[in-house]
Amino acid sequence: MDGTVILVEGESDKAALEAAAGVLGFELSSMSILVMKGATNVVRLLAETVPRGVRVAGLYDVGEEAHIVRALSEAGLTEGRDSSALERLGFFECDDDMEAELIRALGAARVINVIETQGDDLRRFRSLQQMPQWRGRRVEDQLRRWFGSGSRRKVRYAALLVRAMAAVEVPRPLRLVLEYALGR
Repeated sequence: MDGTVILVEGESDKAALEAAAGVLGFELSSMSILVMKGATNVVRLLAETVPRGVRVAGLYDVGEEAHIVRALSEAGLTEGRDSSALERLGFFECDDDMEAELIRALGAARVINVIETQGDDLRRFRSLQQMPQWRGRRVEDQLRRWFGSGSRRKVRYAALLVRAMAAVEVPRPLRLVLEYALGR
């Protein structure tokens, strides 16, 4: 592994990050993106997969911050226990998660437009909206649930949603982790 290794929680995060690099005009050849398959695996990956001395960065969901802090502490990379300390090390939080960041960046109406332009039938989404536990909730929350409920829907739409953005709309954590990885 040359350059910087960027740790991401899942395949959808990797897809979003790769698409963001394209939207921002960043070259990915000097970095590797490693899927952790969940934030709880960060300790093992840092110990077993990422060679010592390689620059490491990452994205994580806000609810997984404790796992990231513990892993970086165990690896001897930080004593810090807050998101600003993590950012200095190149780890940036997604609030609540990647899907929430992407939906917030585009807005619900544009997200629905992306879904429609892909030819997806919105009947399943409309059915979810009518379920008692989802009725009356924010459309953004319903969209997050819908993306997570379909087979590989999160992965497919992560890149599509990012590609629908202008460079200035790319969510902060995506932009910052790429800038960090590129030494900017």
